[in-house]
Amino acid sequence: MSAATRPILPAPALAAERLALLNRLTEGLPPADLYWVSAWTAALAAQATRVALPAAAPPAANAAADERLTVLYGSQTGNSRRVAERLAERAAAAGLNVRLLRTGAYPVRELAQERHLVLVISSQGDGDPPDDAIGFVEFLAGKRAPKLPQLRFAVLGLGDSSYPQFCAVSRRLDARFAELGARRFAELGEADVDFEAPSASWSDGVLEKAREVLDAPATLGAAGARPSLHAVSSVLHGREHPFAAEVLDNQRIVSRDSSREVRHLELSLQGSGLRYEPGDALGVWPRNPPALVGEYLRLLGLDGEQEVAHDGRRLPLARWLSQERELTKLSRPLLAAHAADSGDTELAHVLEPGQREALGRLLDTHQPIDVLRRYPVRWNAEQLVAALRPLTPRLYSIASSPKAVGEDEVHLTVAVVNYHAYGSEHAGAASSFLATAADDARVPVFVEPNERFRLPADGSRDIIMIGPGTGVAPFRAFVQERLAVGAAGRNWLFFGNRHFAQDFLYQVEWQQALKDGGLDRLDLAFSRDGAAKTYVQHKLREHGRELYARLRDGAHLYVCGDATHMAKDVNEALVEVAVAHGGLSSEDARGWLTELLQEGRYARDVY
Repeated sequence: MSAATRPILPAPALAAERLALLNRLTEGLPPADLYWVSAWTAALAAQATRVALPAAAPPAANAAADERLTVLYGSQTGNSRRVAERLAERAAAAGLNVRLLRTGAYPVRELAQERHLVLVISSQGDGDPPDDAIGFVEFLAGKRAPKLPQLRFAVLGLGDSSYPQFCAVSRRLDARFAELGARRFAELGEADVDFEAPSASWSDGVLEKAREVLDAPATLGAAGARPSLHAVSSVLHGREHPFAAEVLDNQRIVSRDSSREVRHLELSLQGSGLRYEPGDALGVWPRNPPALVGEYLRLLGLDGEQEVAHDGRRLPLARWLSQERELTKLSRPLLAAHAADSGDTELAHVLEPGQREALGRLLDTHQPIDVLRRYPVRWNAEQLVAALRPLTPRLYSIASSPKAVGEDEVHLTVAVVNYHAYGSEHAGAASSFLATAADDARVPVFVEPNERFRLPADGSRDIIMIGPGTGVAPFRAFVQERLAVGAAGRNWLFFGNRHFAQDFLYQVEWQQALKDGGLDRLDLAFSRDGAAKTYVQHKLREHGRELYARLRDGAHLYVCGDATHMAKDVNEALVEVAVAHGGLSSEDARGWLTELLQEGRYARDVY
């Protein structure tokens, strides 16, 4: 809506920053969507959800902060968001005045007035914060962070002990809050990939303390007496109750002589009630490779039929190993337990505090079976089940738009993990499970929404997509969606892989999209076809002038793929582009990219 056609409204009570955000959120929405937003906000007001809003005058804002519990989350894959949502909903049901925000939407200027704050945040990669928390983390670590003697706080960190920098972000933030004068009303909590039980236990303690300090009225304590804090689509199936999706198609999409196997899967969601949007992920509950389960039993001399009781359940050992336990990812706790039992000095040395790089290499290159072979220890069935981590679902970026393939169908692009190391074959749990799923087989799935990775609401905005390898999957969905809705904005794709003739994923579709207008530009980087290796970041620099011009004019930028190397290399290339073609200093270029992240115009789906 242009300035000339904006309706005449009373002077806004909202702060200028919030009003600008509201304008950005509603820009380009058709009348039907605007009426829906109006009805939704009116319903929130009528239901008196008590989600605190900033008051117009400072005294009222301070009073609201005194009586309010603010719950923030920083989440890359959705786990921290789910924990924070459950905590906020339980707090609301207990009668607390609570507001729930992602860190990227939190107005940091309000931190100085905040009185009671809970932060749930994940660490990714080498101890990095989630993308939506980068601005908050930088603010808190910087010189502009206020002293916080009035603040009572609690921090819960989610991480993966397969990485040396386990929960590094939450540890830094917990220490920084204390350094700024804030007081803990709960000790720092940490949860590994099996986060449900530890996070629930930590939340119990936090809620008990919060009710004490906020003096929650007993009359509002009944669960379910309050409406939800946010709109959530009600579905029959989710993470804990996946849908058994029928395999409609499963085909290899690289040449026979390719060194890597990549497969395209089409699954039926008919009858599931599941709905997704381009940018979302599909969670898959895998089963471990039968050969690997057999190798565990053989190597340890155990009986797969033996009944094992653990965590309130009793199952055959083979069932635990096949469907319930993580067999392909090595974790630090398992390594520590194995080192203690084996007495091996080499293994113990790797676990010492100063051996972060050595530990990282070991966790990255070895599966648990490799450690069992190299450092023999006699585990019994009960010890083994207790020591192995619970099996967790794998998230795959969805490679289809429901507007193009139908609401009852979803597509995936899967790189199959299969390699030889330490004298034996190795396979990935989920990728091998999916690769061998025959037509009519059933795959347990659920939809994991990714609100941070969405197409612009304004279809006239240009988009730039950077997706090497299977990172191209969500951009197949984006292009399908933009064609289906007739979006006027230009679509530019950067794709890279090893060989043009072997690994050009969805080549025919991209060529057709160029003809149909689904793509206006396609730039390719095949690293092994020339004398010098060429990656997508080289193409970004090569076309830096046009790239910067489109971003300057409002384009949205998307990156999907490997977080460890590719995403960082792409980010550095973007910094160089901004320096070379925007006249920015390196520091200002990094700040500009952070602003794009905060605005939602630079979105990353990295793993």
